[in-house]
Amino acid sequence: MGVFRGFFGEFKRFAVRGNAVDMAVGIVIGAAFGKIVSSLVGDIVMPPLGLLIGGVNFSNLAITLKEAVGEAPGVAIGYGKFVQAFVDFLIVAFALFVVVKGINSLKREEEAKPAPVPEPTNEERILAEIRDLLKQKA
Repeated sequence: MGVFRGFFGEFKRFAVRGNAVDMAVGIVIGAAFGKIVSSLVGDIVMPPLGLLIGGVNFSNLAITLKEAVGEAPGVAIGYGKFVQAFVDFLIVAFALFVVVKGINSLKREEEAKPAPVPEPTNEERILAEIRDLLKQKA
């Protein structure tokens, strides 16, 4: 029983540690962001692109190795599905690149802003006055 208690205690320390929680939040946000990117590609990017290239869908392209005979299925290499998946990947990768590039430019603008200088405390003002008085006497 002590082995399990030690194991679960160690697991609890791991699970509530900041890195595990940050990772979990990142995974959930990543999944939600994946849905946004899929919608961006499927609903916004692909319709005009499909219109431009004449609605080409590569997924039906295949090389038939053996024709179907009776109830025996045919054998084919569906290279078109691979080509379609590759084209989809390129579109998704480009869309992500554009989104990340935009986010990074916003971050750079944020970092370029100078940090606000805090007002000196009462103690700091008094010390500055003392310093100035000592400089005048010297």
